[in-house]
Parts: sequence; C-alpha cells; structure tokens
Amino acid sequence: MLFGFLNVNKPIGMTSHDVIAVLRKISKIKQIGHTGTLDPMASGVLPVAIGKASRLIEFLQENKAYRTKIIFGKVSDTYDTEGTVKEYSQKKIMKEDIECALKIFEGKIEQIPPAYSAVHYKGKRLYELARNGVIPDDIPKRTVFVSKIELIDFDYDNQSASVDIECSKGTYIRSIVQDLGLHLGVGAVMSGLERTKSGCFVISDSVSLDLLSDFSDIEKNLINPIDVLSFNCHELSEIEFQKIRHGQSLYASNFENEEFVSLVFKGELVAIAQFDNLQEARLVTKKVFVS
Repeated sequence: MLFGFLNVNKPIGMTSHDVIAVLRKISKIKQIGHTGTLDPMASGVLPVAIGKASRLIEFLQENKAYRTKIIFGKVSDTYDTEGTVKEYSQKKIMKEDIECALKIFEGKIEQIPPAYSAVHYKGKRLYELARNGVIPDDIPKRTVFVSKIELIDFDYDNQSASVDIECSKGTYIRSIVQDLGLHLGVGAVMSGLERTKSGCFVISDSVSLDLLSDFSDIEKNLINPIDVLSFNCHELSEIEFQKIRHGQSLYASNFENEEFVSLVFKGELVAIAQFDNLQEARLVTKKVFVS
C-alpha cells in the first residue's frame, strides 16, 4: 500500500473531488484524500494524501498563497466571472490607487464568505440557498490573517491586475477582490485564481494531473510523509520499533512538553507521538502506521 503525499497541480474545470476520483481509478486505492478545496475555476497546488497518509492531514501546515487575476469596473453575484457579471463603474483607476488600497487588507481582517460558497448556514450550504434566490443578510463574519498582499502587474487600458496573496486557512480570495473593488468605488471581480502554495507544498514542485496516468507515475511522485511534516524526528532503535508495534510508549528527552514528534525507523514514518514531560518524560503514540 502506498503511503505518502502528492503535490498535484489541479487543472481549471475540475473539482478537488474530481481529482481524487481520477487518482482512485488509476491507483485502485480508495483511501485518498485532499486538503484545502479549490473551486473548479481555480488551478494550482492541491495536496493529496495517499493511503494511511490521510490520517496525517490534520498535522499539515495550513498557510496558503495565491495569485489572483482581477477585473475592475464590474461586479458579480459570485464575486468572480463564473457568475452573473454586471458593469459597475466606467471610472478608471491608477496603479497607485490599487497599491494604496491593498494595504488595508494586510494583517488580521474580517470578511463575510461569498453567498456562493460551501460555508454552512443553518444546516445548509450557502450556495444551495443562493441558487434558490436566498441570500442571508446575517452570514457570520470570519477572522482571517493576510501576511502579504502585493500587486504584481496592472493593465490600465483593460483595468485588470494580478495580485499575490499569502494568507491563513479559510481566507476567501473572492471576498478580498469584492471588498477591494468596493473600497476603490469601481467594483471588481476575480477572473482567475492559482494556488501557489499550501503549507510546504509549492507550485514549482507540483505535478500535472495528466502526467499521473498509471500506478508507477503516482509511486514515482509520492512524497515521504517525513518530508511533509514539520515535527522533529526521533530515530527508533530496533527495540523501540518493536515497542511501538506493541502499543508501548517510549522514554525520551530533549523535547518540549506536548510537542508532536515523528517516530522514524529506517527512513519510514512509524508513528506520531506527543511528548509528555509530566508523565516521566515519555513519547506517547497518537497515530501508529505499522502493525
């Protein structure tokens, strides 16, 4: 059974679930999952967990980075060009206007998720309500963090731009685009989105889905879980390895209390343990991947 991660470059037009379905068909493995759903119009980094690696998803870093394309002077019910797009303003803005406005989106911000999103609202998805003509006026705000937002290029004649954004999990880029347009007084819609980073997975190291045509392609591009996790490693001796196999904890030192640790044997991830300094300095296993 394969055990690791794939850094898939999701193509435009497919859902994240579509990607998983393709990989399950190719690999004949059902236990496959992904992190950080991408809309069909978006492309880019989609981390995929193969086999038992799906049990590690909760431990992955959650910071994201995106490059978004924006058209000013228009608005949309979905905040992007996939929805009903309408003219909003004929006014033309300058590059300096955008650069100045972007500064208000840096740091901790509050945003309202788009009406056409998968956020749950009173037992239903917002997009289900929106498709039936219901747009709640009390959608709860969420607090997110934008560590960097930068204008990459701007076409004055076409009033279009590309912006790079580094942010926390759960940030809606479409909402930033919508709010940016309203702040500038001209409106804006997102015309494209590429995720360039998700945790340690980056676009330059990703593999196109069409290059994963058979089992050997998946195996060749599989990333060792040890290289994905940000935990310190503890190399197991043969005796310690056998203890882990039999559900025993280990005595250890040099770790912070409650720190997670990767337990490794001969280059393979054996278990995730948590250091408990209050119980005689033990590494207590939380997830075990050998039997």
